[in-house]
Order: sequence, then C-alpha cells, then structure tokens
Amino acid sequence: MKLYHSGTSPYVRKVMVTLHLTGQTGAVDLIPGSGTPLEPNAATAAANPLGKIPCLVTEEGLSLYDSRVVCRYLDWRGSAGLYPEGAALFPVLAQEALADGIIDAALLAVYEGRLRPVDKQFPDWVASQLAKCAKATAALEAQAASLNGPVTAGHIAVGCALGYLDLRHGDLGWRAAAPALAAWFEAFAATPAMVDTAPPA
Repeated sequence: MKLYHSGTSPYVRKVMVTLHLTGQTGAVDLIPGSGTPLEPNAATAAANPLGKIPCLVTEEGLSLYDSRVVCRYLDWRGSAGLYPEGAALFPVLAQEALADGIIDAALLAVYEGRLRPVDKQFPDWVASQLAKCAKATAALEAQAASLNGPVTAGHIAVGCALGYLDLRHGDLGWRAAAPALAAWFEAFAATPAMVDTAPPA
C-alpha cells in the first residue's frame, strides 16, 4: 500500500497511529504528499482528486480518503476493533468527528496566517476558529471518563487533535480548563504509537 503523507499533518498522524495499533506499519510505503489548498501536491492530486492527505492507495489500487475512511479501512484490514460494532459504534464516531472538528478549525486558523496576505487577514475569523477548539475541548473534558477505556478510533482522533493544538496553537492554554482531559492526554501521548508518530519540532 502507499500512503501520501506529511509528518506534521494531524490527519496523517491519525492514520499513522492506527497503523501502529493495528500492526501494519510495515505494510505501507510513505509517499511525500505535502501541499496547501493553493498549491496541492501533484502526486497527491493524482491519487486523490481533492489533493488532500492522507490518501491511501490499497494493494488493489483503490484510493481511500479522508482520514476517517482510511482509519476505518485499516481497522477492518487489521481486525483491530478500534471501531466497535452495534450501538457502541456511534459514541466513537461522534468523538472522532468532534476531534476532527478541532483539527479542522485549528488548521483553518493556521492557513489564515500562512496563506492569506496580511492586508486580507481576518482576525475575527481566527478567533472564531480557536473558540471552536476551546468549546470542543470543554466538551471532551466532560467526556474525559470515557477516554479511560480500551483504545478506540475516538481516542486516536482526540490524541492527534490535542497534539496538533500543542504544535500550532500552544498559547491556547486548553489544559487550564480541561484538567482531566490533560491528564488523559499526558498518558496517551506517552504511548509508543503516539511517541513514534510525533511531528517534527
């Protein structure tokens, strides 16, 4: 399999953690796939018409994207049970969606500063995106007890989202308002799958 990849993408990190936890790290070749909405990577765009990473090309030649689809495929392929069956599935999917929403908002805030000319930047837009991150971490704080069970795709997404906040928005100070979530993250971030997929400093 081929994975179009970037070492700093939190969406790619979700896939890399899933590969570790399902014992499939040796089953993929990592293909550099970094780009921006203004300048998509040509190789990535050839595999994914949206030009986004992660994109996994399976052994059968099927291109899979976005991260939720790729993670679910790898879980199925590895028979790992990161996505429970029956009614237990839906809280996991909701948690994954909430965490992905944090990543979405955090990334939009980054793009505003990096891609938009200074005279066209909209500080209120950035503030609104970071407010979403704060509200979402508050919601996760209320769910913190549920994070102490067996690892699911929801845990992976939450861990990668919080890691991305630390990487790109360290001044957000999310830990102060979410001590239980912070304690969980400290332990989860120390696991081999998270340590081995940490973005470059």
